[in-house]
Amino acid sequence: MSYCLHSESHLDTGPIYVRENGKLHVVNQGAGGIQNVTPKTRPFRLFSRGFSVELCMNREDDRARRQRTDHFIFTYTKEGNLRYSAKSLFSLVLGYISDNVDHIDSLIGFPEQIAEKLFSAAEARQKFTEPVTGLRALQKFTEAYGNLVLCSLCLRNRYLVISEKLEEIKSFRELTCLDLSCCKLGDEHELLEHLTKEALSSVKRLLLKDNSLSDAGLRRMTAPVRVLKKGLENLLVLDLSCNPKITDVGIGYLLSFKKLNCLDISGTGLKDVNAVIKRLQMQIGLVHSKVPLKEFDHSNCKTEGWAEQTVLQWEQAVMEAMKPQDNLRSRTAALHFYGKTRRIEEVVKCKLVEAETKASGNLQFYKEKVQNCHLPLKKEVAGSHELKNNKKRALAEQERERTSKQKHLCLTVEDWDLLNTY
Repeated sequence: MSYCLHSESHLDTGPIYVRENGKLHVVNQGAGGIQNVTPKTRPFRLFSRGFSVELCMNREDDRARRQRTDHFIFTYTKEGNLRYSAKSLFSLVLGYISDNVDHIDSLIGFPEQIAEKLFSAAEARQKFTEPVTGLRALQKFTEAYGNLVLCSLCLRNRYLVISEKLEEIKSFRELTCLDLSCCKLGDEHELLEHLTKEALSSVKRLLLKDNSLSDAGLRRMTAPVRVLKKGLENLLVLDLSCNPKITDVGIGYLLSFKKLNCLDISGTGLKDVNAVIKRLQMQIGLVHSKVPLKEFDHSNCKTEGWAEQTVLQWEQAVMEAMKPQDNLRSRTAALHFYGKTRRIEEVVKCKLVEAETKASGNLQFYKEKVQNCHLPLKKEVAGSHELKNNKKRALAEQERERTSKQKHLCLTVEDWDLLNTY
């Protein structure tokens, strides 16, 4: 068999292989001979050595997923070595659903134990602080679980949280205690209108101290109760202190709260205090207390429920937004250099108002508990005479109740305008 040992070009063409008698031989160009050596075959590579493949579920969150290690639990052994183990399938699914909690259609009928874990997982990721998706996710929980999400809400002196998270606050249902003291809401605030809705008909304790309320605000707040028997019909404790625009006329609207046990109207603009005290005692059975009542201690009302940490996250976000920016620090430094002082607007707190109420007097009322007095039996003659007197008293009381109802049902044009808005 003939073969060519010299090529026309002087370039190094590499080794030359020749197959002879079923065997592969390599030609040694330098010696001109043939070596019976099997060549070393290189491993076949589809991609280059530096090529790598990464599975990405969502390209938008690719950077965030590279930094996260949620799929593993890292611990240290006794020897100090790092050890990691994979999380359970339940925790992985729970984390995925909490990341996309705003896309859930409904949670009605879902187990409460799993829903609480799902809420805490979404809360840890601060999903409820987001402006649009947070409200949508919070509504899914409040629609399904009601007072489990939040049964008591304290927003005392947190008017900035109310203005920033008003829609989220309105989504809470079946609250039993609501503290809105020292928020300066006024008569036309949207939250006060929301108090008359059926979603908050379960409120038993309402604290509206120092909110710049007047008689018009009380008329608007009590209109559904006075006529439709809806709204705050289950109210037991009401605090309207430190609202100097409330007069004797506004107190008349409160007589529709038949279940009211405690009332605080200290620091209001009453003209005839004695007449108001007698009116409250005669019509709804509230007695003036000479000692401050513990029911109006604001420390008893706290935020309780699944969303307790969520409300704290809202407050922290508002406080961070109020922090001075970096570009304003140079300006304040320049003012200090030139000897000028910056004007500081301090927030008026409830302590000053409390001092004014102490000076004006305490107007707190409570309902006396009916005690069962076990009296001895009387003679038949005296008993028959007393039965007649009791019948007369019962008839007189029925007539008084009818006349009082007719007086309450006499609505003005303004009341009808309010009712048409509901």
